[in-house]
Amino acid sequence: MWFLGWKGASGFSASSTAEQVTRGIVGEGLTAIVTGASSGLGLETTRVLALRGVHVVMAVRNVEAGRNVKQTIIDDIPTAKIDVMELDLSSMASVRKFAADYTSSGRPLNILINNAGVMATPFMTSQDNIEFQFATNHLGHFLLTNLLLETMKQTVRECNKEGRIVIVSSEAHKFAYDEGIRFDKINDESGYHSYFAYGQSKLANILHANELARRLKEEGVKITANSLHPGSIITNILRYHSYINAVANMVGKYFLKSVEQGAATQCYLALHPQVEGISGEYFMDSNKANPSSLATDSGLAKQLWEFSSSLTNLK
Repeated sequence: MWFLGWKGASGFSASSTAEQVTRGIVGEGLTAIVTGASSGLGLETTRVLALRGVHVVMAVRNVEAGRNVKQTIIDDIPTAKIDVMELDLSSMASVRKFAADYTSSGRPLNILINNAGVMATPFMTSQDNIEFQFATNHLGHFLLTNLLLETMKQTVRECNKEGRIVIVSSEAHKFAYDEGIRFDKINDESGYHSYFAYGQSKLANILHANELARRLKEEGVKITANSLHPGSIITNILRYHSYINAVANMVGKYFLKSVEQGAATQCYLALHPQVEGISGEYFMDSNKANPSSLATDSGLAKQLWEFSSSLTNLK
């Protein structure tokens, strides 16, 4: 159980917080993008990275909420360097605009944390007519990562520091549809199951990280890509299931991780020197973990890459 604090090879456990796993690390000179940065894990990740000196760009749907969060963090950490930019991952047009604006700004990019997500939504489609969870949790991040990759490569060349791409998945990836990714039934409302669809999108996150890591290694680029399970955490991700969300918030403090603990693994992967050079791995509780057999299927990962490239009109 997480609250017993058993430590893994990294020296950290499920009870470690984001501040604890980054203690003593100096992030000055680094720039990071955090998606979904205005609440939950994204907010805590932004705060802790800023605390360590990283210049953080908050990629958020609600810019006003993002600016309020930015001010709250700066009030607490006057040295924090934070920008806020609009990003709706369920809209390819929004993703493309964000990437274009970021690229034209001339900012470097050392760290990309694909954190934002929705969970177990009723069946609906994105602005691009793609099942909402797959579109938001995977496809938007897939497109964003590809559009920002050249900027990250240029940053790596200029500063000679390893770039890191961190993709938030979930142990729920083990509870996807039987076939894993329903390539021919992505928009099939009749066979839709909100939790299986969530699992599918989280499986896609791991497959994306693994195939990206393979491609970067093949290219010889000094950029790593890893995925992670943050743990079971008290956040608003279950907002589409109000009863379950209410129960979780009542009993969660006894059985679930806090947001400070939940953000630890992504902050660990973003900053800790222990993971330098490690790529294409799945982490949990700031230690390597074992995903499902589907998640390690290289053929499935390549198929998903081609499928995602086609949906996003990437070459």
